Parts: sequence; C-alpha cells; structure tokens
Amino acid sequence: MAATEQQHEQALKKFLDERPELQHELDNLNPLLAQVKGETAAQFRDERLHEAFEAEAERLGLFAWELTLQLTAPTPEDYEAQRLNVHREVAEMAGMDWREYCELYGLNP
Repeated sequence: MAATEQQHEQALKKFLDERPELQHELDNLNPLLAQVKGETAAQFRDERLHEAFEAEAERLGLFAWELTLQLTAPTPEDYEAQRLNVHREVAEMAGMDWREYCELYGLNP
C-alpha cells in the first residue's frame, strides 16, 4: 500500500524538524514571490517544502514516496517490507513481471 497523506505529512514534519536551516529559509521567503505566482504565502512555502523533500529523495536515489516511508516506518525492516509491497503493487499495475521489475529498479525481492 502506498504512503498515506497522513504519513506524508508526518514525513514532511520530520524532514523539516531535522533541517533547521531549511526551516529558517522557509520562514523567511519573500511574500512578493508568492504574490507574483498568484499564491498565498502558505501555499508558496508549502510548495518550496515539497520541492526540497523531492530533491532530497532524488539525492538519495529514492522516489519521494520511498522517503516518506523511510521517515515514518518504525524500523528499517518495516520500511523495506512496505517499500517492496508498494513496488510490487506498481509492477502489478504496470503488468510487469516481478523479477523484471526488480531488475529494472535494482530491488532485491
């Protein structure tokens, strides 16, 4: 099962709590930039947070949903089990053979 919205919100909070410099940057965004984009300051800030989260996932070689699971799973073993389950669901939805899918994404089933 893919990460829930609640898990994602928990992951974003943990991600931000672990990065005080990002928190400072987000707290000091120029409100005029939000206005230019036609967004509220909160929407603009939220968008920047999501961009930073996705960039971190990419830096780690993960999908954003994998980083969400990693930050919210109680143990590394739970993370790996959840991660494989989601990948298995994706492979099924794509109609791909599980072994082929694992090879494509470098997974150890």
